Amino acid sequence: MKTSIISYGLKKQGATKEYPFGPEAMVLKVGGKMFALIFEGAEDEFRLNLKCDPVIAENLREQHEAVRPGYHMNKKHWNTVMVDGSLPLTDIFDMINHSYDLVVGKLPKSVRESMLEMK
Repeated sequence: MKTSIISYGLKKQGATKEYPFGPEAMVLKVGGKMFALIFEGAEDEFRLNLKCDPVIAENLREQHEAVRPGYHMNKKHWNTVMVDGSLPLTDIFDMINHSYDLVVGKLPKSVRESMLEMK
């Protein structure tokens, strides 16, 4: 499941990966801005931080035990998703899409337009 999630994030248009916090924390960025922070520990400890609209973030936390306030992040705008098998992969992909879309939506118009040209 971990490989599928990482691959999915990296397939997003303009996505890049970096390790600014050390070898166990992969950062996925678009336009130089982070949309996912993936902690690459043991499979049973796999988790990722994703940006989220504050209202949706609260709803997800109420609905799913595996969704928590963002670990080492602004807890209003970030969730930590524990990948423990309790959430379907499609739900995790939807959360990645939401995070990516939020970040892309805040990028300067010129950056968004250059991403469209890369298609």
